[in-house]
Amino acid sequence: MNFNEIGIQALQEGNTEQAIQAFTQAIEEEPNNPLGYINFGHVLTSMDDIERAERFFQKAITLDETSATAYYGLANLYFNVERFEEALKLYEKAVQYKLEGADAHFMIGKCLERMEQPKLALPYLQRAVELDETDVQARLSYGITLASLELFELAEPQFLQVLEQDPLQPDAHYNLGVLYAVSTDRTEDAMRHLKEAYTLDETNEMARYAYDMIATTL
Repeated sequence: MNFNEIGIQALQEGNTEQAIQAFTQAIEEEPNNPLGYINFGHVLTSMDDIERAERFFQKAITLDETSATAYYGLANLYFNVERFEEALKLYEKAVQYKLEGADAHFMIGKCLERMEQPKLALPYLQRAVELDETDVQARLSYGITLASLELFELAEPQFLQVLEQDPLQPDAHYNLGVLYAVSTDRTEDAMRHLKEAYTLDETNEMARYAYDMIATTL
């Protein structure tokens, strides 16, 4: 194995110190290979060493301006510290340079969601679901965005699909309960899902409050 492979294996085994040593050696051995800098950036991100992680990802990008994984790593770093506009541009770069899979589309949608632009977020979340139909979080976010735009008939099957994949997903129960409460006369279904939401997640005070509000009207 080369040093990057050794470092990745060390990370998988939970040995951060060994991973750092391996990625350092990878960079020393091939200082013009962006992969070592990207991997080191991921380690530093996991350690919340934001400034150093940023420098490593930026170094990788200077070495290869088409490195989708470098843009994606730096975008994640910015997203986690709520620099959503900067993250958005970098996720778009990752897609431009053919990052495979649904993740970048999902994160573009999440950036736009955090920037309170749900209409712009919607097609990216939809695309993420299309690319990975098993991604519960992407489907849940897609459903929530549909519901926020009052597209309730489109949102309902997304929440139902989430619950088919994960019956114990409290946020899906909550959002489906709210959907039934505000857009249908299915009061019993609304209460059942809201109760399930706060039973599964005791911190979900909104679900309990909505349940109690409906109960007082019966």
